[in-house]
Amino acid sequence: MAKLVFRYGSMGSTKSLNLLTTAYNLEENDISIICFKPDVYSKGGINDIVTRIIGTSVKRECRLLLPTDNLYDIIYNHVITTNDDVKYILIDECHFLKEKQINQLSKIVDELNIDVICFGLRTDFTSHLFEGSRRLFEISDKIEEIKSYCQCGSRTIVNARLSEQGDILVDGEQVLLGENKELYLPLCRKCWGKIN
Repeated sequence: MAKLVFRYGSMGSTKSLNLLTTAYNLEENDISIICFKPDVYSKGGINDIVTRIIGTSVKRECRLLLPTDNLYDIIYNHVITTNDDVKYILIDECHFLKEKQINQLSKIVDELNIDVICFGLRTDFTSHLFEGSRRLFEISDKIEEIKSYCQCGSRTIVNARLSEQGDILVDGEQVLLGENKELYLPLCRKCWGKIN
């Protein structure tokens, strides 16, 4: 029975590496997969999922998703027109998906019997859930944390945004598009709370 799975973690927790290794393992066993990422996020190139871990440049091509895309229709039409026996859909940066798109993923699982594994952030730099993440917490069959650790040794849960001067920013747009100098620092709630 197929499942909707949400694997979440803070920035730098190897979410994309997790996706890439999952894709590699499935394909090594001749299991058909499709990889997606929202087009709002362009890390590493237009159609690529890229890992930043330890300076490596591992990447794979994926299909971009627009906020208006209907994921159920995309997968249904793909399966019907290609006779591709897709078993898994892997989605990077799923927190940028819309609530209705997460609902469409659950329909893919339930009606097409295709496993969907979503990789993404839990919260933004203000510690609030992203729309896509919130819906995944509400309806996923399985939720798994990809753990990473704060400078104090505790588990990270907040992706603090830093200014060019290294100061923690507490307001601004949830998503920064285009070239920017801001950096992010994964922190535990206690360390983040000391700053705010």
